[in-house]
Amino acid sequence: MGLMEKFLALIEPAHWGVHPDDRKRPAADAPVRALPLPERLYVPLQQHIGAAARPIVLAGQKVKKGQLIAEAQGATSAAIHAPTSGIVTAIGEVTAPHPSGLPVAAIVVEADGEDAWIETESVDPFALPPQEIARRVAAAGVVGLGGATFPSALKLGLGLKAKIHTLIVNGGECEPYLSCDDRLMRDRAPEIVDGIRLMLVATGAQKALVGIEDNKPEAIAAMAAAARPFREIEVRPVPARYPMGSEKHLFSELTGMEVPADGRTTDLGALVHNVGTAFAVHEALRHGRPLVERLVTVNGGAVAFPGNIRVPVGALVEEVLAFAGLKEEPARLVMGGPMMGSLLPHARVPVVKGTSGVLALTANEAAAHAPGPCIRCSSCVRACPVGLLPLEMSARIAAGALSAAVDLGLKDCIACGCCAYVCPSRIPLVQYFNHAKGELAAQSRAQLRNEAAKRLAAARAERLEREAKEKAEAALRRKAERMAQKAAEAAAAAGKTPESEATA
Repeated sequence: MGLMEKFLALIEPAHWGVHPDDRKRPAADAPVRALPLPERLYVPLQQHIGAAARPIVLAGQKVKKGQLIAEAQGATSAAIHAPTSGIVTAIGEVTAPHPSGLPVAAIVVEADGEDAWIETESVDPFALPPQEIARRVAAAGVVGLGGATFPSALKLGLGLKAKIHTLIVNGGECEPYLSCDDRLMRDRAPEIVDGIRLMLVATGAQKALVGIEDNKPEAIAAMAAAARPFREIEVRPVPARYPMGSEKHLFSELTGMEVPADGRTTDLGALVHNVGTAFAVHEALRHGRPLVERLVTVNGGAVAFPGNIRVPVGALVEEVLAFAGLKEEPARLVMGGPMMGSLLPHARVPVVKGTSGVLALTANEAAAHAPGPCIRCSSCVRACPVGLLPLEMSARIAAGALSAAVDLGLKDCIACGCCAYVCPSRIPLVQYFNHAKGELAAQSRAQLRNEAAKRLAAARAERLEREAKEKAEAALRRKAERMAQKAAEAAAAAGKTPESEATA
């Protein structure tokens, strides 16, 4: 960043987003603890975007930690591995970590207490070609740990196809309460930098820019020290402003370029990965360890000992909360951050790869206010990081005019919650937008079903018409054959004379 850019940054603060109380301490400063191994782990088959993984184990089968237990189904699916050694006791359903509380397919592993890893091979990952790096990352089931859970290997492979020149590493962690990335950068900076270097090889990018919000000085210092020997990696503080962790906004802050509304960072030669993903890539390539555990921030006013806990995938939230301790019964449970996380129906839901945090909020923290009428103050417009008109979109949605809301940019909404956060009338704007997106998706699915039904009906009508025509033609052929046969018989009969009959 040149002197002019730095000057403009000082006099022109970001005009988007909000600056909520981060509430990250004391959890961020507490040493990392490891959750004692639970008796059973409930491992969902859907921990990523795309199709659920397909089980390849049977009930009663013994498994080791890191063993493949479900294979990816399609390009945007991800492999699932055993989070500990033990016995597969069931392949059934558990409550999904989602507000719906609907069941999701899962593999249940009963721990044997040994926590024994599978055998792994030791190789120099920098000697591997880019395609092999991506293949090994896919085999390890690594997904984006910033929240999107997009299969990381797919993005690494995209690097070479899209001619990526810059790798953006997201260490923003702008959500209030969360500090798992902060703690990871403080404690495991050399491993994260190693993962970044491996991702540079896999993508063909020439440099990496690591963006960390300036409210994390310890993480900035640790990452800068670890990256100092490598000229291709630069650590840059960015303003602490929500949602700085959004890939388009972080990209814009670090490069000065703006991604078009309908575009992606790859269109401008950059690929964005999370610092947690970089650490998972290091673990997969250096040690052959699949993604079977992660750091989870446990925080909120109801938590007795807030902090970051190393949790195996499949552990129940109630076990994590019991380990962290509760001062009171939480009024609300949230998986993830308070702005974009998911409300949990209860605590008997499993931790998954994308679980960055578990928040046990008190009644004061989760206080809900009845929404009032819109006063047209335009606070939501000023706060929107994408430059939309939330008040106008919500009015169209309330009137049932979803197509008009789409025209105003509904599909560009990143569901960050800034509009609802600043609304003085406490209107749940982001919930309206998510509801409208769900309705549009349902309409799209219904339209696809109708079009498929029309195609099937047209194909059936065509088939019946073809069969009727073939039957008619066959009947005509048979009639013509009968007539020809009769004519031949008549001709043969006419050819007989009395003399020939007497001779006969």
